Amino acid sequence: MSSPGRQKPHAFSTTALLKAFDLLPKKSMGQNFLKDASTAREIALAAGLEKTDRVVEIGAGLGALTIAVAPLVESLVAVEKDFRLMDFLQKVVDDSGLGNVTVVNADALKIDWREMAGENPPITVIGNLPYNISTPLLFKVVENRSIIKRAVFLFQKELAQRMAASPGGKDYGRVSVTVQYAAAIRPLLHLGPGKFIPEPAVDSTLLELDFERGPHLAPKSEALFYDLVRAAFSRRRKTLKNALAKGGLGLLPKQADDALQRAGIDPSLRAETLSVALFVRLADAVFEVTGGQKSDFVKEL
Repeated sequence: MSSPGRQKPHAFSTTALLKAFDLLPKKSMGQNFLKDASTAREIALAAGLEKTDRVVEIGAGLGALTIAVAPLVESLVAVEKDFRLMDFLQKVVDDSGLGNVTVVNADALKIDWREMAGENPPITVIGNLPYNISTPLLFKVVENRSIIKRAVFLFQKELAQRMAASPGGKDYGRVSVTVQYAAAIRPLLHLGPGKFIPEPAVDSTLLELDFERGPHLAPKSEALFYDLVRAAFSRRRKTLKNALAKGGLGLLPKQADDALQRAGIDPSLRAETLSVALFVRLADAVFEVTGGQKSDFVKEL
């Protein structure tokens, strides 16, 4: 029998790979690797990928999902921040004979999505996300949805529940409104801690965000809409009138009251009671009350 160092890396279990190559998952990077190839194949199949898809994978890690997804699609860019894994990841790709994979050492929060999409958008994004960047990366993807048709990500179960939550519950918040405004959401798989190394303290959910099937709402200023949602939930225990007047929007109390009246929304309500459509209506009312002066709000989520 050949020694571990001479076998193809992807022939190993994750535990054996980490030991053979003297690698330890970095807690600071939120690394929880898929435990085996069968789980990666299950995720790849559940993702509903098509042969014409051009895919960007976030957090390629040891390449388990890369190897499972690549044969199903036209091309795949495997993005991994941890430089320690780059030579190993490239070897996994080379040994698998996958000519449609490009390995990139980059921080997913800083990549140029238009460069990733190239000359033929839209792309599909997939990944076993490091837990510590899940929410900011989610906002980056939403922000670039004009060139991303679908995203299929593994999230902590609690975050997935918040994203899909309905108005009125404690889970409903800024993340819920932001994602539901942009995409149709569908859970695909639920995975227990035992599917990962090291085992996380929570369950995970594979969630599909379909931007092409989203509600296609069109506020007068999307940047203002995002800022209004942020302001409303930054003081979620306050009434909407108080939250808008004191949430960093620069609105006077009378302007906040006027906007709520224009939108037909009770000023005594709280943010968690409003649907996505009502948030859009309120943002448009704020736009009108301020004469559009708030349309130059921050451009990022």
